[in-house]
Amino acid sequence: MKKLITIVAAVALMLPGSANADNNDVKIGKQNIKLTSDLMTPEALWAMGRIGAAEASADGKQIVYQVGYYSVKANKSQQKIAIINADGTGNTTLTTGSKSESDPTWLNGKIAFLSGGQIWTMNADGSDRKQISKTTKDIEGFKFSPDGKQVILLHSIDYYEVIKKNPEDLPKASGRLVTDLMYRHWDHYVESIQHPFVAEVTEDGIKDGIDMLEGEPYECPMEPFGGMEQLAWSPDSKTIAYTCRKKTGLAYSISTDSDIYIYNIGTRATKNLCKPEGYVEPEIDPTTSMKYQKVNDKENLKNNVGYDQNPQFSPDGKYVAWTSMERNGYEADRNRLCVCDLTTGEKKYVTESLDSNVDAFVWSDSKDVMIYFISVWHATENLYAVNWKGELKQINTMVSPESGSDGQKNNPWADFGSIQLMNNGKQLLMERHSFTAPADLYIVTPNFKKPEKTTVQQLTFENKHITDQLAKPSVQQRWVKTTDGKEMLTWIILPPNFDETKKYPTLLFCEGGPQSPVSQFWSYRWNFYIMAANGYVIVAPNRRGLPGFGQEWLEEISGDWSGQCMKDYLAAIDDAAENLPFVDKDKLGAVGASFGGFSVYYLAGHHDKRFKAFISHDGAFNLAAMYLETEENWFSNWEYDEAYWHRPQLPNAKKTYHDSPHKYVENWDTPILCIHGEKDYRINYTQGMSAFNAARMKGIPAELLIFPDENHWVLKPQNGVLWQRTFFNWLDRWLK
Repeated sequence: MKKLITIVAAVALMLPGSANADNNDVKIGKQNIKLTSDLMTPEALWAMGRIGAAEASADGKQIVYQVGYYSVKANKSQQKIAIINADGTGNTTLTTGSKSESDPTWLNGKIAFLSGGQIWTMNADGSDRKQISKTTKDIEGFKFSPDGKQVILLHSIDYYEVIKKNPEDLPKASGRLVTDLMYRHWDHYVESIQHPFVAEVTEDGIKDGIDMLEGEPYECPMEPFGGMEQLAWSPDSKTIAYTCRKKTGLAYSISTDSDIYIYNIGTRATKNLCKPEGYVEPEIDPTTSMKYQKVNDKENLKNNVGYDQNPQFSPDGKYVAWTSMERNGYEADRNRLCVCDLTTGEKKYVTESLDSNVDAFVWSDSKDVMIYFISVWHATENLYAVNWKGELKQINTMVSPESGSDGQKNNPWADFGSIQLMNNGKQLLMERHSFTAPADLYIVTPNFKKPEKTTVQQLTFENKHITDQLAKPSVQQRWVKTTDGKEMLTWIILPPNFDETKKYPTLLFCEGGPQSPVSQFWSYRWNFYIMAANGYVIVAPNRRGLPGFGQEWLEEISGDWSGQCMKDYLAAIDDAAENLPFVDKDKLGAVGASFGGFSVYYLAGHHDKRFKAFISHDGAFNLAAMYLETEENWFSNWEYDEAYWHRPQLPNAKKTYHDSPHKYVENWDTPILCIHGEKDYRINYTQGMSAFNAARMKGIPAELLIFPDENHWVLKPQNGVLWQRTFFNWLDRWLK
């Protein structure tokens, strides 16, 4: 029988009314737990601290960073600030109260941070806390100028562009009068947007600043995930580069065209670095993919019509670099690194020789290297550098098992996450994680000329007190032959305490996106560690449509959701069933979320009795319905080619709508669990309800886990534990 983890020691948790609780808030901290088993459980996952923003001091001797802690009992989280010396000593939590403190940064030798919607400062030892801002609106993000005399503040402002303001004499009316598209985004109705404000830092503190987009009905940063990385100060503190998609309503919903702007502090003038002055966008048909339209023809592509975002000034202020996608309407186009000469306006794409994405980058102040960046290749996120000559190199080599991200021989692979230059100029502060290790901070000493001499030193060990008590899964790389004769990298994750003489129930993991990598990610929901701890082998293929294997491989999925990518899934699970003796081919399941959830619904009608159980989270079930239900319409246009009502239809559109999973329910014969959040506006919750209803009306065993208060993800602690328990109860019922 499977042993489970039980928490037997006290949890560092102050409940409302306790002596140390502020304003009856819950105080949450690192949980000092002792486990009675060596197998991961949902409770152990939610006891882990989650590292966030981090920054090194000017002298490079200290790093301040943010950690989120969660209480399942209180169903809440708290963000705390910690500090550590660059040599790994002196790790101290600076937040002692019950209020969240976040976004730590260095300011004139002190630490500035957000708490209660205002900016505070404290000494590096946590003493002398002072509130330095007194703005009329809550501050939701901030960034100080290099000279420390000014600061960018993010505020939400009322927005009535697509949802009209209700009459003043009806203050309790709950109706919304909608006049255009983009009235919902991700998980909320769009009744406010963020704007950046510039404020002075004076002896009296920080007060309300000047709206950089005053009178403009555009958001900055961009929804739904943009943050302060979309704005940057020039080294002389005189200008700000920012990201913005200056569109509203229907035009916004069908376009990915965002630009980089330069805002002059003195004159308040704004210049677009992406488009020539007087640029006029060609007319766009909102019901057809932009891949066939004039906006994406050869001549118009010179105008940076795709996603352009996350600008950074060079150390000398002469250049601005940003990530740039070439085509409009396509979120998964290759993310190139664009460098713009601010004197001439000339733009150069310096990563053209790399057939993959730039995921994050930082300027170097070295003569040998221009920019360091992170990119995925063959299912790991690696560190690269490009020099001023345009020479590009991968800086980190294969990590040896002894120095892997979790210090174990069971998994030598890992992903790099965030990246920033430490101010001594010789090192990088980076986040790193893997299938078997949650995120920690690392100091990387890169060597461009001799990459094999690059060193990677772990700095924090946030969850060591938990992971040291756990038996770890092991990870293997396997190259599988696809039905069209190509090689596909597939991860095989084996249970802890693996016995090669036994047979294990096995899960096919279907990735979402549809174009996000199956690299060495760490998730607090789709977590391979806990799946393996529950006694399952996981088969996780990098099927057609995933980055890190070239743009051709990536783009084979668009317009062909039911084609080669589905054959790739089946090739991976068939290979495992036929060639791995520890895989029980009579106990196979398929699980996935988003596009992975769509994949499960599709496979349910086309699996030829391979699988004994399915789980689909937030999956697309009826593609014709989703075409109009999703809030970002450019996505369906690009992926399906055109609206479902067009006659005659383009071949890809005809195939897409014909192969929609809801058309094949007649073939369903396998138990299925459907999960969905009612605040998921990307893939409407009615998709999951429809799939569940169809299964039950056919007499197929099925369950529906519906979350009224969750979006495309599951974010609340108790909902997260319920998700995990329901997930494994369902699998155990049919596969064990």
